[in-house]
Amino acid sequence: MSGPGLARTYSMSVVGIEGHLVDVETYAGAGLVAFTLVGLLDTSVREARDRVRAAFESCGLDVLDQRITVNLSPAGIPKSGSVFDLAIASSIALATGLVLPRAFEDSVIVGELALDGSIQPVRGVLPAVLSARSLGVRRVIVPSACAREAQLVSGIEVIAFEHLADMIAWAGGEAIKAPFHGHLGVRRRDCSAEDVSILDMADVRGQPDAVAAMEVAAAGGHHVFLLGEPGSGKTMLASRLPTILPDLDPDTALVTTSLHSVAGLVPTGTALVTRPPFQAPHHSVTMAALIGGGSRTLTPGAASLAHGGILFLDEAAEFAPSVLDSLREPMESGAVNLHRSGIHARYPASFQLVMASNPCPCGGRSGGRRCTCSSIARRRYMARLSGPLLDRMDIRIDVHTPTRADMAIGDSRDSATIRERVVVARERARHRLADTPWHCNAQLPGAWIRRNSGIDADLVAQLDRLVDAGASSMRGIDRMLRLAWTLADLDGAPHPTIDHIVAAQQLRNGHDHDN
Repeated sequence: MSGPGLARTYSMSVVGIEGHLVDVETYAGAGLVAFTLVGLLDTSVREARDRVRAAFESCGLDVLDQRITVNLSPAGIPKSGSVFDLAIASSIALATGLVLPRAFEDSVIVGELALDGSIQPVRGVLPAVLSARSLGVRRVIVPSACAREAQLVSGIEVIAFEHLADMIAWAGGEAIKAPFHGHLGVRRRDCSAEDVSILDMADVRGQPDAVAAMEVAAAGGHHVFLLGEPGSGKTMLASRLPTILPDLDPDTALVTTSLHSVAGLVPTGTALVTRPPFQAPHHSVTMAALIGGGSRTLTPGAASLAHGGILFLDEAAEFAPSVLDSLREPMESGAVNLHRSGIHARYPASFQLVMASNPCPCGGRSGGRRCTCSSIARRRYMARLSGPLLDRMDIRIDVHTPTRADMAIGDSRDSATIRERVVVARERARHRLADTPWHCNAQLPGAWIRRNSGIDADLVAQLDRLVDAGASSMRGIDRMLRLAWTLADLDGAPHPTIDHIVAAQQLRNGHDHDN
């Protein structure tokens, strides 16, 4: 508090998953009764004026019968949502002498106020608390419903309240809780991700080669393209890929949970997201829904919500080509940078892309169900998947409908067995890459892997000749080298051999577009 009628509290504005400190300054003085909010505010923040007024009156506090001016600064930071309600109310309570002068020192305050004074949960609590800690803040005040999310961050005190009256009493003031008439005795639906514990790779029958390829993808974090007729098991394979992935490491889990928090997808009372997420948007998805966007408020898309996990695009050839191609940059950089007028947000988006497609519009192909499409129709259909996008797919699997004999043999390996091998392979890679910024083979840059691959130079030279022959791009050769290392890690080999190189080339070029 800087003087009579003047007060300042602090809140956080989350842009992307980065929090920016916002000063909430209040002046309470003589003059015509007014309540004014200023500071580059959008409509939802301006509406805080009516929510705060109603909350104070519901608590029996007549403090707004004077001239109140609240400034949210710096003005250059975009501010949206209802996250500032509680900080505004706290600043007014300080300026009008309702609470002790030092009540909210060293605190960042986030929360939405209901008209009865109850404090409602808000999005982005986890990244806000993380940013507050990085700035040296010692204490955060949050809604009770967000307490568990805030407590995921160590090294900072978390104080939670359910009602404005409770916070006023804690700060040394007096307030009442007005009864709220009219309740609906129903439970809110949990919007968390679907439970995939019932899925298992053992359900996939007659596809041992495809299951083995998915194991390689999981071990190295590689992108996968599945091509096959309807009913051949593409979706079944893709949906079970998360079951053979290891748990998220602590840093990735924190970032993934932050992204889900910003999107409002973290259920009340939830803990850290430790399992790889699985996002499967419909082929009618827009570019903004896939990579993120918006006008005034930039929200993460499916690509960011899949951070650390799987982004599955079923019927990939049905997606708009421009939407698919928007994934090319995130696949390389592991992040999405969104720019709008006056706003820039960066969302992490390090995901494994799994695409599945039929070979033609009718879904048939030679060797399986009879195809009724002309060769031109087949080529036009597959041309919807651009060459640069397909070049970024590490593994390409030709999935055929299994025969009765294939179904009888099946593949007895379950997800738990495969996951054990995947975890061991990833640990080998992590140990090998301990002195680098990367932790799995799919992240390795081509220049680095050529200098440090440990592969015989003659083998690398033979692969490079594929570029001269027009059979591959330089990016494709680099991805073969990554695959070779993953295969070596699965075998426990100290470095890739000629067998691993050949197997990598087969995984990389696993199908023919003309079929």
